[in-house]
Amino acid sequence: MRVTLRKLELIDMDAAALVHRAALLGAMPMFERFHTPEEDRRYFREIVFPNCEVWGAFDESVLIGIIAFRLNWVDQLYVVPGIQRRGVGTALLGIAGSAFSELYAWTFQRNTIARNFYESRGFTKIKETDGQTKNENRTFSIFGPRGAMLDANSEGARSAGL
Repeated sequence: MRVTLRKLELIDMDAAALVHRAALLGAMPMFERFHTPEEDRRYFREIVFPNCEVWGAFDESVLIGIIAFRLNWVDQLYVVPGIQRRGVGTALLGIAGSAFSELYAWTFQRNTIARNFYESRGFTKIKETDGQTKNENRTFSIFGPRGAMLDANSEGARSAGL
């Protein structure tokens, strides 16, 4: 597998939504009932792309991973199941890390794959939510650099519903 990374364009957002859906459902199948594929595509076109820098990892011409980030926050990081644990997520995280010296990320508490990914790359869980402030009433874990304190007034924290 020869992976290439590039910044994604609006035209790539439908493919990015497919990667997101495949990875999220691979980790947590119960999420299929919350959003339709069309809602996912619309979300990536209308919310993620205008508000984040979005990069993709490709194996030849096939999109296999995505990262969307802004203002020290990783909003989305997904790699297609079956490709995970091959360095794709780490390479994508490196792009965001080169843009910001300090990164924060959130993940569903039940998503042990994502939690383990961040922890194995030096992130520390700095907060857990009770599920009352974010859509779908799901609980989240917030990860950041070791010893970091979360600024609840930051734009990233507010957009995460904290």
